Amino acid sequence: MSARIYSPSKSAMQSGKARTGYWILEFDPEQPRKIDPLMGYTSSGDMKSQVRLTFETKEEAVEYAQKHGLAFRVFEPKETKRRMISYSDNFRYDRRIPWTH
Repeated sequence: MSARIYSPSKSAMQSGKARTGYWILEFDPEQPRKIDPLMGYTSSGDMKSQVRLTFETKEEAVEYAQKHGLAFRVFEPKETKRRMISYSDNFRYDRRIPWTH
């Protein structure tokens, strides 16, 4: 039984960083998912795929996995690249990138 530990990124609908910064421990699937032939639903007989544990810090999640003898992988969050530019910079006379239409 193996697990992965990660910090979720913000959704595409979020502009701020609320509800981020926590860590999740999820178990890897032991059985592949199956498609129901009648309704087309995707299902699995693996009950551990429904378990999702949240922790305040990465260290708490790693400690929990070690305490319970779980093999785990830690995925570090990627830093977001953000350009700090104002709207008025679009109309500067000494623009670095020429204005195109």
